[in-house]
Amino acid sequence: MLHFSRWKIALILLACAAAIALALPNFISAEARAKLPAWMQRTVSLGLDLQGGSYLLLEVDFPAYEREQLTALTDDVRAALRAAKIGYRNLAVQNGRVTFSLRDPASGDITAILHKIDPQLDVTAGGGEVGVGFSDPWRRERQQLVLNQSLEIVERRVNETGTREPIIQRQGQDRILLQVPGLQNPEHLKELLGRTAKMTFHLLNENMTPQEVASGIVPPGTTLIPGDDRRTEPNAKPPVYAVQSRVMLSGDQLVDAHPGYDDKSGAPAVFFRFNAAGAQKFGEVTAANVGHPFAIVLDNKVITAPVINTPILGGSGIITGNFTVQSANDLALLLRAGALPAPLKIVEERTVGPSLGSDSIAAGAKASLLGVAFVVAFMVLVYGLFGIFATLAMLVNALIVLSLMSLLEATLTLPGIAGIVLTMGMAVDTNVLIYERMREEARAGKPVYMAIENGFRMAFGTIIDSHITTLSAALLLYYFGTGTVKGFGITLSIGIMASLFTAVLVTRLMIVTWLKTVRPRKLPI
Repeated sequence: MLHFSRWKIALILLACAAAIALALPNFISAEARAKLPAWMQRTVSLGLDLQGGSYLLLEVDFPAYEREQLTALTDDVRAALRAAKIGYRNLAVQNGRVTFSLRDPASGDITAILHKIDPQLDVTAGGGEVGVGFSDPWRRERQQLVLNQSLEIVERRVNETGTREPIIQRQGQDRILLQVPGLQNPEHLKELLGRTAKMTFHLLNENMTPQEVASGIVPPGTTLIPGDDRRTEPNAKPPVYAVQSRVMLSGDQLVDAHPGYDDKSGAPAVFFRFNAAGAQKFGEVTAANVGHPFAIVLDNKVITAPVINTPILGGSGIITGNFTVQSANDLALLLRAGALPAPLKIVEERTVGPSLGSDSIAAGAKASLLGVAFVVAFMVLVYGLFGIFATLAMLVNALIVLSLMSLLEATLTLPGIAGIVLTMGMAVDTNVLIYERMREEARAGKPVYMAIENGFRMAFGTIIDSHITTLSAALLLYYFGTGTVKGFGITLSIGIMASLFTAVLVTRLMIVTWLKTVRPRKLPI
């Protein structure tokens, strides 16, 4: 184990040089970092507890989701009754249920007809009065589904903004905890999260006159939807559109959306593209309604309602209006991330100031430096020259951890600092195992070369066992943990692998180089 080929020495030195190069950007200013090559500009991101940031507690508005589902259920009930040729009246949503009256109470098995829509529907019928609602198992199942889907979409939207390492996790049955390090002004993020971004395409009811629209009285199957006030001129009242309630096409079939500029006007616009099924449906709808206006509705506001001049068969379209570059970027982001199944309400909001982060960094740095100083003093006093070798290897270990975290653009938190300090202690502990084994061999009368050889060889099995055990625990912390626990698991895992490299290769290379240069007759420990 005391022989190093030239290529092995070159690889070890190259790895150490790469660690120094990748860790260096963390210690220089942003201006100096900008002059470095692109691969050297990555740095470790500081967590919420180190640099401050924003804390948002969001609540999923499940009642709003249920009201929307009841509205959709009303259309399904209407279609089912018409298909079964059953007369009804007063179809409406009341007290969390869809209610209506049968013209002929003996007209058919109304429960069986309604269960064809969904077997889980709770149907009550008596005296010609019928009520349809959702069962408790349906509510429990949908609540979990809505929360999980909201978690995924919140993560997409936050990550699309370029935010590094947000902490997003569920809390309770209907809440989402969001922590964004380094974000001192969360207003833009709150605006993005607060929009449901549900896009649908509707035809307009062209039979209604402006006077009828102004009166607010609409026929069944028609809904009055205001235009988006952000798309109108300043101080102008947004128009109101008479939109057919039937959804011709839903935005959940979008596969891409990106900002751009309209070829005709040069104004900012949003380009979108459907999947294969959506493209076919879009082509059929536009082909069947040439010459008619087609409304694009986002979050219950009409963004635009252009007239279909020709069939759109390619599955692509453009949304125009009084967009700014920022609003076009935001809309494209929301459409790419997908629509929230239910609105999100901000229950709690806190901003962690950078002063707290500075205090945390100072306290963590002080504790880390003090701990490292004690370790270095112990190693040098007990093992002399070999203790200095171990200290140098520990420094290389810290640089490797920092370089790998920079390469991964990982987030460093206080528990992460604790993980780094712990791995530095483990790196030294590995050297202690080797050195004590060398002492035992020297006391047994073995020559220096053989004592060093046996020290590395016979301690190797114990080192591997201890590192695998600790690495397993670190991986479990990362897999099952959340938030800062994951950060601790990451830094501990990286540190364990780095300590194995430094103890088995770097320290051994320094000792072998010293051994071949000095050729001692006595072991200096």
